[in-house]
Amino acid sequence: MPKDQRGVIRSRSEPALNPNGLRDKSLAPSTSLAANPDDTDTFYDQAESADTSCKDSDVRCYGDEDASWISWFCNQKGNEFFCEVDDDYILDDFNRSGLRNHVPFYDYALDLMLDIESSNDGLTDEEQNNLIESATEMLYGLIHARYIATNKGLSAMLEKYRNYDFGRCPRVNCNKQRCLPVGESDIPRLSTVKIYCPKCEDIYSPQSRHQEEIDGAYFGTTFPHLFFLTYGHLKPQKAIQNNVPRIYGFKVRNEQ
Repeated sequence: MPKDQRGVIRSRSEPALNPNGLRDKSLAPSTSLAANPDDTDTFYDQAESADTSCKDSDVRCYGDEDASWISWFCNQKGNEFFCEVDDDYILDDFNRSGLRNHVPFYDYALDLMLDIESSNDGLTDEEQNNLIESATEMLYGLIHARYIATNKGLSAMLEKYRNYDFGRCPRVNCNKQRCLPVGESDIPRLSTVKIYCPKCEDIYSPQSRHQEEIDGAYFGTTFPHLFFLTYGHLKPQKAIQNNVPRIYGFKVRNEQ
């Protein structure tokens, strides 16, 4: 990670957040995130969580100068569901269409994500930096949801699927079937990521407590179904075996 990624934030015309202007620390669901820095108080807890996860992680943190931000982020503990998005994809304005209105500190976040060095514009407050880092993760997540719907993104996720990076179905009768990440909504901060089993066609919570905190919008509702439409030979036969309730060997009568 470049040396300036913690202390040097990009020089932009966007005003800094006044720490005294934070209204609350909740992460209440919202249909969109305002680009106005005054409305970034909902990122407070996310920023603290991101800073703590870096300290507790057994992988690289900000001190690793050789690691790009994307590589660092994807190798953090709990971020195994993410693949690395190509810089060329991120640099294409079309692929980021509409995201400016959803992510506060958009320009700062984009520069931080792409490791673009620039001068400090007075944003030295650690709390402000944490908010920008949290916004960067959100921007990357929303771009990631679009990227994994492309051919290159699907190919990258295919490799992770084959390596069981997304976990296995907890249902006994699915015989440890590989799963894929899925969101219950494409709108940020409405629900966390789940894992989808193509055998029983149901969704479950991830086993890792770190993965349980990931926003489901970073994968979207489309991905696993598009994945198996693209790689149809990988889709297993639907599970037909179910548990049958018995008492002393006799089936329990199903009373309506």
